[in-house]
Amino acid sequence: MGVYALFRERCPSAVAAEHISFPRYTTIGCGGEAAFSVSPSDAEEAAEVLRLLKKEHIPYAFLGAGANTLPPDGENEAAVVRPNLLKGLILDGNCLFAGAGVTGGALLRFACEHGIGGFEPFIGIPMTVGGACVMNAGVRERHFADVTLRVLAVRGGRIESFPLEACKFGEKSSVFQEGIFVAGVLLRAERAPQERIYKKCGEFLARRASLPKGRSMGCTFVNPQGQSAGEIIDRCGLKGMRCGGAFVSMQHANFIINEGGNSRDVSELIDKVKAEVLQRTGIALREEIRRLTFYGST
Repeated sequence: MGVYALFRERCPSAVAAEHISFPRYTTIGCGGEAAFSVSPSDAEEAAEVLRLLKKEHIPYAFLGAGANTLPPDGENEAAVVRPNLLKGLILDGNCLFAGAGVTGGALLRFACEHGIGGFEPFIGIPMTVGGACVMNAGVRERHFADVTLRVLAVRGGRIESFPLEACKFGEKSSVFQEGIFVAGVLLRAERAPQERIYKKCGEFLARRASLPKGRSMGCTFVNPQGQSAGEIIDRCGLKGMRCGGAFVSMQHANFIINEGGNSRDVSELIDKVKAEVLQRTGIALREEIRRLTFYGST
């Protein structure tokens, strides 16, 4: 019995689908596929699903908008747990609860309609609330940690509520990168005039207009303290460096563009850029992107 049939037998009520193609569900547009995807309808079902996957020794990974994600090539006998059904948005005074599957666009529209500011820097970032929390997404002016009050998540098959200090937010990092499924986030709701919100949204959106087009994961490396990773890579003369169908963008050197390559091409290019930069400058670049990990795999 395949892992999908086994899961279906043990958990027939869950929303699941056989085969999930990574090129379709990631912005880099490469990789192979997993045996099936499952979309919990709430935190309780997410906990049930994760307990079952662990019990049946089915490897699993989490996938939101797939924007900062490099998936594996080939066929993977594993499950992908997606938060796409967790789309609740509840405003209560100065707090806004957003389900992990709420997209950045939906969050901004809701905030604008209700006169809530503070989320403008996230406009145009391809993200879900869950993924933004995991990655502590953001720009120079504001990161997700700056608007987070508490996180509802599932760890080891148990639902937990993480206060801000327990989230261990850092530069493009959090405790949730350690195999914890984010179900929803309690956000700080800052009241602001709609006119000001729309103006700020326009300003941040205009800044993003200069970013490279094409299939990418966004910025590949975290900016070293006080420096720009893109400028460092550019000074090393690595713009245009290519591995198969993947190349370093000529427009912004911290972007890797995929022109029909596979994940191996992208991975090799990342490793080459890191090695060249380290050799020429002594700087060890840290990857901002996440290489998709299957938990429970041997």
